[in-house]
Amino acid sequence: MRRNQGLAGIGTALRLEFSGPTRMTDAAAAWRDVVAAATVTDPLTRTGTGLLAFGTFAFDDSSSQTSVLIVPEVIVGREDGQCWVTRIWPTGQAAPEIPLALHPLGDEYRISLLPGALQPAGYREAVAAAVEHIGAQDLSKVVLARDLVGRLPAESDLRRLLTELALGYPDCWTYAVDGLIGSSPETLIRADHNEVNARVLAGTISRGADAAADLEAALALATSSKDGDEHEFAVQSVLAALRPHTSVLTTSEIPFTVKLPNLWHLATDVEGTLSDGSTSLDLIAAMHPTAAVAGTPTQDALALIRELEPFDRGRYAGPVGWVGADGDGEWAIALRCAQVTPAGDVTAYAGCGIVLDSDPDRELAETKMKFRPIVEAFS
Repeated sequence: MRRNQGLAGIGTALRLEFSGPTRMTDAAAAWRDVVAAATVTDPLTRTGTGLLAFGTFAFDDSSSQTSVLIVPEVIVGREDGQCWVTRIWPTGQAAPEIPLALHPLGDEYRISLLPGALQPAGYREAVAAAVEHIGAQDLSKVVLARDLVGRLPAESDLRRLLTELALGYPDCWTYAVDGLIGSSPETLIRADHNEVNARVLAGTISRGADAAADLEAALALATSSKDGDEHEFAVQSVLAALRPHTSVLTTSEIPFTVKLPNLWHLATDVEGTLSDGSTSLDLIAAMHPTAAVAGTPTQDALALIRELEPFDRGRYAGPVGWVGADGDGEWAIALRCAQVTPAGDVTAYAGCGIVLDSDPDRELAETKMKFRPIVEAFS
């Protein structure tokens, strides 16, 4: 959901699981097979109607967390004041009933999220080590994350968490797919009738305490050489990934600032026209991981992440979104998120882009800002 528009799925008609380095290309191939075998009646033929799947993918090739495409039994969509319902079922079975009412929200709950495998002191040390590697010219940028953990009471209703995120961050993508829940400000890719667009976010500063301080913070971000360098790495990685698939590709001339309730981001919009018939799943396979969530050069950054982060990122910073039968879809980067297991274990993640002049204390403070949406939603 974004700006009170989006898609919600109920039940599971089909679940496909993937893992390893080819998880996204495997998903693209499997989805083509599903679409080829499906019979679709779609009188609306608009974006978000007909057969579609929700998906979430692990960040790292070696992650133990599975990547999934889930086709719901019932989908409710809403866009531009119009709503629709789609029903999906295996051939030979009866169509699912449309639920006329949902259960009321469960009891309220409040939990605290505490430092996990990477404590604050350890994160400072990791940042300092990363800066040393960058100073030695091993790489130009790396994104380092840390984790918070907690546990939900039995039978907690996760719709409460979703409601808090959607109301508090209406301009972000609020998502819940297979226990991964969050509200991301960053569009990885949106594909719609051969047109593609993305929003690259890299470079962050906290909001000011009043209007004057807020304006000063935005100006400081826009003129920061450190944040500008970090942002340019991210933009160039997206452009490099999309160029082979597009005939036209344009970006906003200079980065602009995006205001969220708790911070400012530097942003660049990218727009293009597809030229090779790629689906949105093909595009996320080409784009992931961007420099905004991994670093530059990519493989060197990933190697350093594996060395300095003492945990599996799971689906944090991976693609999360949906794909339709025509291959169109909307995919965000799974940021400002937590993975909730069926047993109620919660792991939240937040990270920062580290460049040569990064300061460990400032980067730690930035992770606290980025944790705020998910921490406040749980508490």
